[in-house]
Amino acid sequence: MTRTGMRVVAVGGRAFVSAMKLAGASAILAETAEEALRAVNSLIGRTDVGLVLVSDEYGPEFSQKLAEVSKSVTVPIIYQLPAPGSKVSRVDYRAIIRQVLGV
Repeated sequence: MTRTGMRVVAVGGRAFVSAMKLAGASAILAETAEEALRAVNSLIGRTDVGLVLVSDEYGPEFSQKLAEVSKSVTVPIIYQLPAPGSKVSRVDYRAIIRQVLGV
């Protein structure tokens, strides 16, 4: 838990949540995209969760659904991270910010 009382929660597969637990985050194991989306939705509106880190292992369709959810809430912040062992790819952060802001 951080000084403000808000937690970081990781949602993803076994390797992802294990790595995030080592970094001090709480974690929810989600083997499928449906489980991951349910887990993220269950964290929305909780006053003790400030940041949700979600693995990118579920594919582009899941990423689009997650972006829609992210646009609809301000807290917690929902951020997608690469899963351990995934391919390194360039990320256009400007495009992500524009998408989140609806610009």
